Amino acid sequence: MIGETKILCIYTGDLEKYNHRPLYEAIVYAAKKSNLAGATVLRGIMSFGANSQIHSAKLFELSSDLPVKIEIIDTEEKIELFVEIVKKMFDKSKSAGLISVQNIEVIRYMSNK
Repeated sequence: MIGETKILCIYTGDLEKYNHRPLYEAIVYAAKKSNLAGATVLRGIMSFGANSQIHSAKLFELSSDLPVKIEIIDTEEKIELFVEIVKKMFDKSKSAGLISVQNIEVIRYMSNK
């Protein structure tokens, strides 16, 4: 995993669902099942997307659909295969979001065990 790799970035909302569970959670479990190197989910505090609707964390809102970013790093081949899985998940759940892939250079990748 050292050297030139790819990062898959998936942006969606934390209220999006896939088979009655959060979409971001389903994606991470699918990445694990696909033996990808790792995945991280980050929750944002404010966003807007294709529909230009602002989503933000406000104390008085019970459900604000906060932005979620899922980052997955692995080889180009594995990322390309997994992108197809993610696209099918988005299509099946009719979820909103954005999927991007970028080149990155991994400097260090190790387990703590």
